[in-house]
Amino acid sequence: MNINDWRTTIDDLDRRLVELLSQRAHAAHEIGRLKRDLGLPIYEPDRERSVFENARKANKGPLPDRDLQRIYERIMDVMRHIQQEEIAPETIAPHDGLGETEIDTEVND
Repeated sequence: MNINDWRTTIDDLDRRLVELLSQRAHAAHEIGRLKRDLGLPIYEPDRERSVFENARKANKGPLPDRDLQRIYERIMDVMRHIQQEEIAPETIAPHDGLGETEIDTEVND
């Protein structure tokens, strides 16, 4: 395959990732509703550790586990935000999604 073929493959994979992330966000939203109704906290560190462990177990490379965990930390952060919007929307500041990536100069790792 040439570079254009690989880029086409990446574009297809990205569309699939977006669909899966949208499905995950829907599930997180519904969990947020249930947490609200049950009075449960949004942040559940044991559950997050379980999610990270499940992702590591499924990882067959070439992505290193540490990088996979960083991706999942970001996903979990976004999903917590979705749940927070469901539980207490009036306490969330408007958010346009800009400036919240790893290339943001304000982010220090």
